[in-house]
Amino acid sequence: MRFASIDIGSNAVRLLLCNVYESDDEPVFKKAELVRMPIRLGEDVFRTGRISEEKKVKLAKCMKAYKLLMDVFGAIDYRACATAAMREASNSVEVIRYVKQESGISIEVIDGKTEAHIIYSNHIAEHLSMDESYLYIDVGGGSTELTLFSKGRTIAAQSFNVGTIRLLHNQVEKDVWNYFKDWIKYNCKDYHPLTAIGSGGNINKINRMVDRKEKKSLSYQKILETYYLLKEFTIEERITKLGLNPDRADVIVPAAKIFLTVLEEADIDKIVVPQIGLSDGIIHLLYEKHSVA
Repeated sequence: MRFASIDIGSNAVRLLLCNVYESDDEPVFKKAELVRMPIRLGEDVFRTGRISEEKKVKLAKCMKAYKLLMDVFGAIDYRACATAAMREASNSVEVIRYVKQESGISIEVIDGKTEAHIIYSNHIAEHLSMDESYLYIDVGGGSTELTLFSKGRTIAAQSFNVGTIRLLHNQVEKDVWNYFKDWIKYNCKDYHPLTAIGSGGNINKINRMVDRKEKKSLSYQKILETYYLLKEFTIEERITKLGLNPDRADVIVPAAKIFLTVLEEADIDKIVVPQIGLSDGIIHLLYEKHSVA
């Protein structure tokens, strides 16, 4: 079976095309293609409260292209989910209607708890130790989703308006930041030792940048060293000397700050980076929907 997922984030819009092969044991999910367009809806929304005409048109053109790719791929079903930026845009209904009219793609705006649930639908907990505790951290442009689970069950889950684009433009209010830290400290205090699981393009990039002997996890210290290294370079130097994409070069520093803050408040010294996220969770849910149909 072939499925497609679209993650309309505050920074980028991602299309994941995935093959699912059924076997006697469990289904095998094989990514065929991942396409990412840095439209940055959050730059408009977090500053003005609405999506500009220019970005509305860009989003529609992007969805047109994604629709063609899905058709060529032969996806039997898709789901397009929009997160923080679209949630907060005062003209989201108008934008969604325009995109549908221009591309045929229906966009579903999901709240923070649904976003966290979809991410958790990757079933990563099933592949970890049933005797240990984990904190799932997904950092996006507009929000951060945290899910604490222990011995195979969810203990607490929360979405926060703390994201890379918000931090980049100083749009995370102090009380929101303090609540974010307090929530982590309060909910994680009784679960130690605790291992973090990180998702999002920025932690994936940091993970690839770090030169280390231990490949299974990334230490707090290594993230901290990378954070200070990145801060030494200008955005232009991060592109020309470190090889970062332009739309990654500015947000990677606030992303590192968010991950470091979570690890500090939760008293965690290492993070596993399995390179999965919202798009993957959507694929899992689409498969479950069709496998029981």
